Amino acid sequence: MSDITELSPASVPSAIKVDVWSDIACPWCYIGKRRLEEGVAAYSASLGGVGAALGSDGVAGTTAADGSSTPDARGTAIPVEIEYHSFELSPDTPVDFAGTEIEFLAQHKGFAPAQVVEMLERVTGIAESVGLHYDYDALQHTNTVKAHQVIHYAKAHGVQLAAKERLLKAYFEEGKHVGRDEDLADLAAEIGLDRDDVLRSLGENEYLDAVRADQAQAIAYGIQGVPFFVFDQKYGVSGAQEAAAFAEVLGQLTAERAELAAASADAGAAR
Repeated sequence: MSDITELSPASVPSAIKVDVWSDIACPWCYIGKRRLEEGVAAYSASLGGVGAALGSDGVAGTTAADGSSTPDARGTAIPVEIEYHSFELSPDTPVDFAGTEIEFLAQHKGFAPAQVVEMLERVTGIAESVGLHYDYDALQHTNTVKAHQVIHYAKAHGVQLAAKERLLKAYFEEGKHVGRDEDLADLAAEIGLDRDDVLRSLGENEYLDAVRADQAQAIAYGIQGVPFFVFDQKYGVSGAQEAAAFAEVLGQLTAERAELAAASADAGAAR
């Protein structure tokens, strides 16, 4: 599998855990989020015969009408738990950047304006292919460290996936500001979080240490770009791969677990 590496061995939890490092200001991260969701649904359908929907609790799985999972030779579809982690592509970005996305990339990344236009047109077209409608004319480039804190706050309140989706949509499709406390609190309130408490949390930098811990873990894993997906602390997938690549990794992990369970059962029977 291209762009997939095996990480150090780890204990296997009941659900397949997918840890995702990404940034709110990363266009490929939003595309990668959609493709991961499609991959989970395809994996679940291939093993269980029905699609899987990602809920606000971060879990996706497949069950039959009577509530039981449907097995096949490769094993039974396993619930998939997704957790997002912080990564800042441009931590030196000001909260209020006075300029367009083209100007930012030209000034801060050294790209020629014509090259930037071509890059944005390409990524916008790919985003459309997964149902996303990027609006770079309206986009407000900003520092994302506070947005990452909101995602950690949302995780503590059980709605991390909803927060991630809301912030990405606000940034890439709606032209909303995701770097200022007041704007972030407004967006958090839209998904049911307490606006005043979000403002308190941001004012105290309550989850800044959690953001930094995510970034330290990314360094430990050798992550240099995002999105980056870690499956069960075992396989690393770099970039916004096609949905089929994610489904393949999930299927491989399921088969490995089935083999492990069979070997364990054989060993128990032999005693």
